[in-house]
Amino acid sequence: MEREAQVLRAAGGFGRARRLLAAASWLPCLALGLALGSEPLLTALPAHHCRPDPSLLPPALRSLRGPALLDASLPRLRAGARSPCLLLRYPEPGARARPNGTRPCTRGWFYELPAAGLWSSPVTQWDLVCEDGWKVPLEQTSHLLGWLLGCIVLGTCCDWFGRRAVFVGTLLLATGLGACEALAASFPALLVLRLLHGGALAGVFLALYVARLELCDPPHRLVFTMGAGLFLVAGNLLLPGLALLAQDWRLLQGLSALAMGLLLLFWGFSTLFPESPRWLLATGQLTRARKILWHFAEASGLDPEESSEEEGSLATELDMLSMGSPQSQYHSILELRHTCVAWKNGLILGFSSLIGGGIRASFLRTLAPREAFYLPYFLSAGLEATAIVLLLLTTDHCGRRTILLLGTLAMGLASLLLLAGTHYLPHWIALALSVLGLLASQVVSALSCLFAAEVFPTVIRGAGLGLVLGAGFLGQAATPMANMHSRQSFFLQHMLFAAFTLLALLCVLLLPESRGRALPQSLPDADRLCRSPLLRSHPHSDNLPLLPPTPQAVHLP
Repeated sequence: MEREAQVLRAAGGFGRARRLLAAASWLPCLALGLALGSEPLLTALPAHHCRPDPSLLPPALRSLRGPALLDASLPRLRAGARSPCLLLRYPEPGARARPNGTRPCTRGWFYELPAAGLWSSPVTQWDLVCEDGWKVPLEQTSHLLGWLLGCIVLGTCCDWFGRRAVFVGTLLLATGLGACEALAASFPALLVLRLLHGGALAGVFLALYVARLELCDPPHRLVFTMGAGLFLVAGNLLLPGLALLAQDWRLLQGLSALAMGLLLLFWGFSTLFPESPRWLLATGQLTRARKILWHFAEASGLDPEESSEEEGSLATELDMLSMGSPQSQYHSILELRHTCVAWKNGLILGFSSLIGGGIRASFLRTLAPREAFYLPYFLSAGLEATAIVLLLLTTDHCGRRTILLLGTLAMGLASLLLLAGTHYLPHWIALALSVLGLLASQVVSALSCLFAAEVFPTVIRGAGLGLVLGAGFLGQAATPMANMHSRQSFFLQHMLFAAFTLLALLCVLLLPESRGRALPQSLPDADRLCRSPLLRSHPHSDNLPLLPPTPQAVHLP
């Protein structure tokens, strides 16, 4: 690891070229935010009721047609029907006849539009309400499952084929699949396309995240990562305005695909998105790394052939690194089985990400009614931006592990107090606890991803971070999966994630501190991450690994 660090320093360190590339990687997050925020808009449920059936109305109203029939029957529907999925039946003659029964809708539904700014959505186009209402959480689960599978599969591809190859390939796929979504002819086709589109977006996000992190030096990793998060939130906030302009879900999806295509037009070139030199050095691809590092050195005003008193030249460092003609080596996430500490760190961070993603819906449901759209949408985006700002202000000062511990503690306390005092707490206290819990869950999710990217080695960073991100999407998928069967499991789900939070609180104490440390390159480097005390301790305290490596057997002659 030390030799690779010397090569990167000789190429200008985190100089002008790398700073510009890291800052340029923020702009694709704006388009990703538009794609990520589309799910709540596409599945927003508008207020609806059955279309009146003249054969079920009183004889005095059966001769009416069109708008007159609707105007005459709406008051009766709203006053008498207990469900928007049932029609009242009027067998008695007379204008003031009373209903003596109900029956399912026979003529479809009327929707109160626009819903979430859209006059047309998949819900209204294919009538995904009442008996077919279970198809909405099915579509949500399908999209999140696509993200989960994309994180796992394409994370491994990042480690085998490179960050740039996965980014460009998945960006091309996301553009094509987004355009196909806008042309979907049936709900099953949309379901499959949302699954594939989610996987492609996961690959774009993951490759961009890892490449940006590997460009930065330790003091700037947090700033550039959280800056990208703010651009992601900005894309989410812009989407409702774009929906008001588009008014049709197909046009909205087409505009999102167009934004992805524009990204491909610019970031598809290696000038704005080169391959990660850190990954090339870690996998022994020195010829490709030499070209990129040479460009970095020249863009930073350094002569790659000239050495200084403190450090050798870039050419010298690369020659020393290439001694022995190393072959390209690729690694699998399964090699974590042979480590003592690294796999436990990944397991703990994946568990934290699972809880942070899963418990979020419980706090949102307490804050806003299920039928509302704009309040939970903007509240979630605003708290996500607040969480990013809090991380920027505190994480480098207090450390990753300390802030993750505090976030988990706040999330656990808020969830337990809401569970214990739902019927006893004043309304304003319940709202304050929900806001605190939602903010803490955003902090835990964002910090778990950053922490995982810093403790996994370069050779498997894509796959490791993909597993942690995938755990978060699995937690988010718990809510729509439960809604497909029964909407009464909210309390059990909240109680389960609250219990998990207490367990995660103990596990976070076992993590090392990655603040200010160089990124590990190999599996042994990741296994040597040393524990550090939670609070400042005596300067002579030990700095030994938290779990010592398994002793090797000694064979006597």
